Amino acid sequence: MPAAARTYWLTSPCRIRRKDESLIIERDNADNVHIPVTDVRDIVACAETDLNTAVVSLLNRHRINVHLLSYYGDYAGSLLTSETSTSGETVLAQARTAQNPQASLAIARSIVDSCAFNVRRVVDRKLLARPYAVLQESVKVSTSSAQLMGAEGTFRRSAWEVIDTKLPDWLQLAGRSRRPPRNAGNAFISYVNGITYARVLTAVRLTPLHSGIAFLHSSMERQRHSLVLDLSEMFKPLFAERLLLRMSGRNQLKEHHFDRDTNQAMLSDTGRKLVVQTVRDEFAVTVAHRSLSRNVAYDELLYLEALALTRHCLEGTAYKPFRIWW
Repeated sequence: MPAAARTYWLTSPCRIRRKDESLIIERDNADNVHIPVTDVRDIVACAETDLNTAVVSLLNRHRINVHLLSYYGDYAGSLLTSETSTSGETVLAQARTAQNPQASLAIARSIVDSCAFNVRRVVDRKLLARPYAVLQESVKVSTSSAQLMGAEGTFRRSAWEVIDTKLPDWLQLAGRSRRPPRNAGNAFISYVNGITYARVLTAVRLTPLHSGIAFLHSSMERQRHSLVLDLSEMFKPLFAERLLLRMSGRNQLKEHHFDRDTNQAMLSDTGRKLVVQTVRDEFAVTVAHRSLSRNVAYDELLYLEALALTRHCLEGTAYKPFRIWW
């Protein structure tokens, strides 16, 4: 992934203003921050953010996307620049692959298998060995995306039960819930998943792929980017479940990091800042890449995944979705 610029994270309410070729971040009771626009790759707004048309014009000219998270931490939407990386040749090849039942199903199967592999890797290899074996058998005989997603859902439920055995009572998931999350554990998962989705969207838009043509999720999605839903599946366990277990195990998450009410929960201001800082640091962690013979940041893995799918559509090279190898 191009590394000259970086992601900026906005964790408290602010206003973004423009001054020449710089962005000015204004916060109440805090000094303004001036950021040269050439230093910015994209912006993830985790709190209320105000910006005007002058800022939007500058962002569009420099191809800087702004991703917005909702009150509960779900992905709310993005201010996206014009499509300049998308290639007609690639989009046509991508569409032909998606419309080929055999080719599309093969990709969908591999995505579901890799997602479950990663969940098992970060949660518990032994306790999830049997559910994973069942999923693999289901994947082999599935003939549609709906069947594959059903098999994935069954495996996920087993994984959530195992996760709860490793968490304190107040942080347990008790099943997955969204919009709004019912409890603190779900609030954490939803928030980090929203960030992961936003980062994958940025990675996809750096490639010639079209974000609306998918293989597992429906390409008829109108409010979300279907291909991003596909690719983010493999990376959510790396960040969401993995960090939840780690931060709980290290006693970093406290009850005051969440605001809880009857049947709903969300990160508090201090909790949001802690989680965003942790996720931001995690994206910068590097690992030795087995094929490239160099260290790559977790953030770059998202871009490399999108490139691998690009090559598969254009050149027919084998596509092997991301699996945690370390």
